[in-house]
Amino acid sequence: MNLIWLVRMSNWVRHPPSKRRLRIVLAVALIVIAIVGLEWAGLWPDWAQLERPSRRLP
Repeated sequence: MNLIWLVRMSNWVRHPPSKRRLRIVLAVALIVIAIVGLEWAGLWPDWAQLERPSRRLP
């Protein structure tokens, strides 16, 4: 583990974030998990998927 991550974790323990910030982070994480789950299950709409460009040069 990187030393900077240890410093960040110790700072987070000393000064925990507010309940509002925790709710926001949890909400974003749940939204991301829901989107990944929908895509994995094949329920994500085709119009929301990115088309990969061809790598051929003209």
